[in-house]
Amino acid sequence: MKITVVGAGNVGATCADVLAYREIANEIVLVDIKEGLAEGKSLDIWQKAPINMYDSRTIGSTNDYSKSANSDVVVITSGLPRKPGMTRDDLISTNAGIVKTVTENVVKHSPNAIIVVVSNPLDVMTYQAHLISKFPRTRVMGMAGILDTARYRAFLAEALNVSPKDIQAMILGGHGDTMVPLPRYTTVGGIPVTELIAKDKLDAIIERTKVGGGELVKLMGTSAWYAPGSAAAQMVESIVKDQRRVLPVCIRLDGEYGIKDCYLGVPVVLGKNGVEKIIELELNDAEKALLETSRKHVKEVMDVLDKLPK
Repeated sequence: MKITVVGAGNVGATCADVLAYREIANEIVLVDIKEGLAEGKSLDIWQKAPINMYDSRTIGSTNDYSKSANSDVVVITSGLPRKPGMTRDDLISTNAGIVKTVTENVVKHSPNAIIVVVSNPLDVMTYQAHLISKFPRTRVMGMAGILDTARYRAFLAEALNVSPKDIQAMILGGHGDTMVPLPRYTTVGGIPVTELIAKDKLDAIIERTKVGGGELVKLMGTSAWYAPGSAAAQMVESIVKDQRRVLPVCIRLDGEYGIKDCYLGVPVVLGKNGVEKIIELELNDAEKALLETSRKHVKEVMDVLDKLPK
């Protein structure tokens, strides 16, 4: 089993580290455009294998995709990170070009791979990878909902003073301020969260979740990496091990939720073939309205991509 992570920055290196530590694949390839970066980080990860007791071999490459040939899954993290005051949408022009080049190389060397996109703006970069690869939609997906849901669950665990392991939740929609957390589908040890926390406190947590990425950018001056990298690794694990986990991922909708030709986060069954099934939840009118707002926002940015010079 072979996994490639394109982009050896903080997110990509974290993803590769988690994959190696959890022994998700025999071989993990890091690729980056910066001379020596991928080689150095992959060597560092390999040198701690005797300490943390794992066998996964990490290999680095400077822009040489031949080393990634025949990968089962490719994670794309390449692109500029957000800076303070910058929205995800500001990144679209530059990162669209980067994702285009990366995807072309993925198709050339690993035509049967499943692609997981982490680059921002997430929903539109997933669209770009799908356009360029021409792979079935089940094999091109974006990592967003797992990260957003993790933040939501972490905030809830802190507020309730309980283990985050016992919190289950679901978030739909775009990756950003228009995401749609679903309190009705949030439970703590099987107990509806609405029975354990006051509405005003829950609403505040939801709002904090929506701007969770921005909060970290303000604190650190750049995007997060531990949680995003780990979230991408969780998707890879579910695919490689055919775990069939129910996870929220970004995928092109073709009529599900009454939406066509838009890339949004929805719950799916994730297995060896990629997205095995899209799960359609019964939404109430308020939730449908929020999802429609999210759809409009994502579609506007998709339109920006469509108008860029080819």
